[in-house]
Amino acid sequence: MLAESCTDPAYGIRQDEDSAEAGEMMFAFFKRKTKEEKIMFLITGLGNPGMKYSRTRHNMGFDAIDRLSDEYRIPLTGTNFQSITGCGMIGGEKVMLMKPLTYMNLSGNAVREAMSYYKLDPETQLIVIVDDIALDPGKLRIRKQGSAGGQNGLKHIIAQLGTDKFMRIRVGTGAKPPEWDLADWVLSAFTTEDRKAVDGALDRAAKAAALIVTDGADKAMNLYNG
Repeated sequence: MLAESCTDPAYGIRQDEDSAEAGEMMFAFFKRKTKEEKIMFLITGLGNPGMKYSRTRHNMGFDAIDRLSDEYRIPLTGTNFQSITGCGMIGGEKVMLMKPLTYMNLSGNAVREAMSYYKLDPETQLIVIVDDIALDPGKLRIRKQGSAGGQNGLKHIIAQLGTDKFMRIRVGTGAKPPEWDLADWVLSAFTTEDRKAVDGALDRAAKAAALIVTDGADKAMNLYNG
């Protein structure tokens, strides 16, 4: 069941009531609907569930969502769309924060379900936050579209949505050393020095996501890329 703050707009109105009065109530309810009652953005942070993966390189998306939850007081108490979710307001827009529980490589299943349920447009209403080993720790790269770049979570989202036209915020985690296996590297912890750089990048990633919601991707790219 959807958490109350993320419910269908008709939450609380009996669907089985067969009367003119109920019909009038439903009509009036939808007429009164405001932007605050409709999900306008889905902000999805990619990662893997469980303490085993906490604060590893592959969980940058989860960490950024936690920061947005704290900053905008959006409790992550829902369990919808194969994800941990929370709904709230950022700059007058209603958003859903999402941490898929599908594990990284199947992230697209959760995103597709939520996008379909709320009838959202990927190009203008989806923001994905993800790790990127091609960027140095502490660096951000914001794009409005593009390939997965070898990131399996992004790859699955693109496959499930049938488009690569959606906004994404990549958080740098550092290139794999030659002697490391890739799977081991992305699931490893940071050095103390790199963790400081990454924590700063996560703060900026959360701010960039909020700025996309309020002012658009171009402004966020100009301010936070690099």
